[in-house]
This record gives sequence, C-alpha cells and structure tokens, in this order.
Amino acid sequence: MKNLISVNVGSYRKYRDTAYVHLPTIGVRHVEIGVPRLEDVDAVRETLEFFGLSAATLMARADLKAEDVVQTYVPQFQAAQAMGVKILFTSLHRGELDKETAYRRLRAVGDEAAKYGLTLALETHPDLCENGDVARETMQGVNHPHIRLNFDTANVYYYNQNVNAVEELKKIAPYVVSVHLKDTNGGYKTWHFPTLGEGVVDFKGVFQVLNEVGMHGPFTLEMEGIQGENLNLRQTHERMARSMEYLRSIGVVE
Repeated sequence: MKNLISVNVGSYRKYRDTAYVHLPTIGVRHVEIGVPRLEDVDAVRETLEFFGLSAATLMARADLKAEDVVQTYVPQFQAAQAMGVKILFTSLHRGELDKETAYRRLRAVGDEAAKYGLTLALETHPDLCENGDVARETMQGVNHPHIRLNFDTANVYYYNQNVNAVEELKKIAPYVVSVHLKDTNGGYKTWHFPTLGEGVVDFKGVFQVLNEVGMHGPFTLEMEGIQGENLNLRQTHERMARSMEYLRSIGVVE
C-alpha cells in the first residue's frame, strides 16, 4: 500500500498563499489546514479541488481544561464531516486537571467524534503525549477508539532528553493514526527543524514501524524552520522540494 503524504500549509510560513500552486509541482496532493467554518466548507473544498488537492487532516482547537470542551469541538466535527475528512489533529494539555478528569473528558470528546465518524489525534505535546511512555499511559487511560495519536518526529526530541524517535514510536505505534514529519538536530528545547534528511530523525525507521502495523498515513510534512533564519520564497519552495526528494530517496514515497 502507498503511503499518503500531506503537507501542513503553514510550512510555507509567510508564503503560505503560494502553497496550493507549488504543492502539485513536487508531487503532493494532500494538505493539512485549519478546520474551516461550516459556512465556508464548500468554498474551501472548491478551492482545494481547483488546485488538485484535498485535505487529509484538519487542525482543531479546544481547551481540555474547559468544562465545555465537547461543545467546542462539535462545530469543528460538523465541518470535518462536511469536508469528508476523517482525522482531526489537535493539541491538548491537562494542566492542573487530575488525570481521571482529563481522561473522562477525552472519552466524552471521543464519543462525540464517533457520532461524526471521526478520530481525534493528539499531538506530541506535554502533558498528555510528550513521549512514548506518557502517550501510551494516556491512550490506556482514555481507552477510546476515536481518541488516538499524532506522532511528531521532532517534538519527541524537543520535549525530552536522551530519546530516539523510532524507539518512542514503537511504544505507541498501534495508537498512531497520523504523523507530522519534521526533522531536528535533536536538541532539547532547541528550535532547529531543517529540511527532512538534514537532522537526526530516522524517517525510514519511522515509516517501517508504522507500515508494519498497517498505518500508511497521513504522513504530513510540517516544516517549522530554524530559529533566526529568514528564508525567501525560492528558499522556502526549495526546502519543501528537497524534503520530498529525500522521502523518495529513502523509498517511502514513489
């Protein structure tokens, strides 16, 4: 089975308005975008289709610490269903909530997601999913088939020390439904996310672990850059193109 490759349009940074034109030229047909307002769904879908694109994942936002977290997700779930997108990426933090309350709220969110045929994928962020052990504990505590994980190949280094992305992924692979492909120099709390293949992430190993459990995407490029750099338009496009060339060179993309 082919791996589904997508790009978070935010990877184009200040040139994101050029993303839709550029992506097909480097062989990408899928994107990750924010959840549109329900009344904008048709226009967003029409725009994507015009450029030969479709949304693989949508970015949803909510506050787990808020008692109305389920209600916050409802219109986003409705928009995702209307878009025909099955996976929503989200970043949630427990904060001062006790674990059982956090898990109970996540189960309620999962119940709501199920009504729309959706799965909510939690990002590799503190304090629910920052590494394999914590993410596995969260998954086991929530125990809901519509609450799963988005594994970020660089965040696991950013938020932890002395870790290896592939080894952390092995702990949670059955729960992973989406991935952010992001390279890093491996530094703890270091904003250094270069072109894929220029850092320490073993991307071939990442794909192998997930393919072996039957997961073939979406794998979404998320290029967050390097602190202090200021790429121009050409450099931004070249970084995206080289990243795709790298994925082809290691045999995970045709």
